[in-house]
Amino acid sequence: MTGSEESPSFRLAYVPGVTPSKWVRIWNERLPDVPLTLLAVSAAEALGALRGGDADAGFVRLPVDGEDLSAIPLYTETTVVVVPRDHVVAAVDEVTAEDLADDIVLRPLDDPLEWERLPGRPAIERPATTADAVELVAAGVGLLVVPQSIARLHHRKDLTYRPVTDAPESRVALSWPQDRTTDLVEDFIGIVRGRTANSSRGRSQTPAEPKAARSEKALSDKGAARRKPAAGRATGKSPRPGSKNAKGAKKGKPRRRS
Repeated sequence: MTGSEESPSFRLAYVPGVTPSKWVRIWNERLPDVPLTLLAVSAAEALGALRGGDADAGFVRLPVDGEDLSAIPLYTETTVVVVPRDHVVAAVDEVTAEDLADDIVLRPLDDPLEWERLPGRPAIERPATTADAVELVAAGVGLLVVPQSIARLHHRKDLTYRPVTDAPESRVALSWPQDRTTDLVEDFIGIVRGRTANSSRGRSQTPAEPKAARSEKALSDKGAARRKPAAGRATGKSPRPGSKNAKGAKKGKPRRRS
């Protein structure tokens, strides 16, 4: 490596609610010489970070607009409503959007859900962030509908949440720029998809033995098998007199000569 070349590294962006620790741990085990840097971004900033070169890949929320980014959907999250613990919703196991019709439902500017029609009554102003909206829920100003992982991220003892059965769901995906699908990106894709280190699509596997070498080895093994005497066959050596395998040897006591 020349002095002008940079050491390899990998930058991974992730949106709120996503926990990349499992994949990062596997990366560190398989590629200990390639440091992985985590970049926390909002859902609105994630695609810009990929396009701008701030990250090599990222965990984002679908949809991914444009054809310049590739995306592999990973999982779909349950949508929940965050309420105070003394709210009537806390007494049931799940609700529908219609059940929230009489409540003010807050929609922060960083809301990751794609709504056709927001449930409940709108607030006078939209909170700037989900964290701000959670504070307003705790103050009794309104309710908040978010993916379950975000509700867990902003957990408070005075709040709880319940599934909203007919709300839009959020899908998490791994995304990266198509024109920068590097070997390291391929390595991370393999980790996320659960491939083993020796997977046929991995780069760290042992190179396959050339076909010609395999053929020569097979012929050599066959020749050795021909030369090796089979068990129980004569080896060409004369048996010792009196041995069990001596040709013409007779069993029993010797006859007395008259």
